[in-house]
Amino acid sequence: MRNLYGKEWVMKKKVFGVCVLLLTAVFGLSGFGLAEEGVTDTEIHIAQWGPQTGPAAAWGSIPRATGHYFQMLNDEGGIHGRKIVYHMFDDAYNPAKTKAGVKQLQEDVGIFAWVGGVGTACGLAVKNYLMAKKVPWVTPATGSRHWIDPPQKYLFSTFALYSTGAKVHCKYAYEQQGLKRFALAYQNDDYGKAYLQGAKEQLAKYGLKLVEAIPVEFRDTDLKPHVRKLKKAKAQATLICLTPMHAARIVMTGRQMRFNTQWMASSPCSDFPLMYKITKGAWEGVIAATFAELPDSDLPLMKKYRAAYKKYATKEERWGIFYYAGFGFAEPLVEGLKRAGRDLTREKLVSAMEGIRDFKGITGHINFAPFDPKDPWCRQGQDEVFLVQCQKGGKYKVITDWIEIR
Repeated sequence: MRNLYGKEWVMKKKVFGVCVLLLTAVFGLSGFGLAEEGVTDTEIHIAQWGPQTGPAAAWGSIPRATGHYFQMLNDEGGIHGRKIVYHMFDDAYNPAKTKAGVKQLQEDVGIFAWVGGVGTACGLAVKNYLMAKKVPWVTPATGSRHWIDPPQKYLFSTFALYSTGAKVHCKYAYEQQGLKRFALAYQNDDYGKAYLQGAKEQLAKYGLKLVEAIPVEFRDTDLKPHVRKLKKAKAQATLICLTPMHAARIVMTGRQMRFNTQWMASSPCSDFPLMYKITKGAWEGVIAATFAELPDSDLPLMKKYRAAYKKYATKEERWGIFYYAGFGFAEPLVEGLKRAGRDLTREKLVSAMEGIRDFKGITGHINFAPFDPKDPWCRQGQDEVFLVQCQKGGKYKVITDWIEIR
């Protein structure tokens, strides 16, 4: 049969086919469509923000550690033949800087997914932007209920809710220590208010109310007035939900003013060696909720991560829960990427994340479910913490098993 299109058409067809193959190799084209944003044949672009400076700089090791975690994975061969290209920037715990940095990276670089991200207010500054662009965000490094209520299809939270920590504190102090007069010093933002709500809900079950609830502002440096109020209220148990520096100040001030109370701190203040050091020992006896294995854990994963820390971290980096949380917060994303397979798209990542059941890395057990706009828990992977008490030298004493409270 004669070729109705002629030799010239055949030649053009061959040239076009070669061009498609070249574009596929260079730019990651699939068929006639572009590959997913942030993914090439050899790379996956992942990003995170975190305070390297500013009032919450103590939490800055979280995003640094995530970078080391990805270095470890890349050295092991990456994920389905792709290496993770990690982008991290310092937002100084300033929502305006978070918003500007996220938008710049997303639009100039093209990020496939975001991981971690320290700060409730910082996360809220970019949540709607990322969700509108349908960019997956896994494990905001904050236990705010804003991430799950209402649930968002592309947002997966694995940090135990701050309200969960508050409830576990109240449950232990009331049922195990017999304490009935509870007070709270909380950061006057969504971080602290979530803790406040959890404490109120749990105490209501015992027919109790907070005898004092004191908001603390970033600008507050003299916390003597706050301690006077707590002392006047005769608080037997005082919950604190603050940045590490403000938590250190209030406990030290309390000791100086001979305020005899059981201090109970939120999980972001559970790095005992650090807190013991900056309080010059005043942190001894403080009970904290925590969401991950302890620094000296014999869990095989913890041994592996300690080896990665020694290999990739700088000499100035300190091994502690703020650091290896950066590994733990990224674990669910990596699990999802592995399950999504080689033909990686954001929708396939979301589907893979929804299939995660009873996953255990170095944090609590993680479970997700198919997206249900009426079920906040379909996007809250972890809802358990355990309590530890600070001992002399900043050592840990485990005082409860994992406790799950919703």
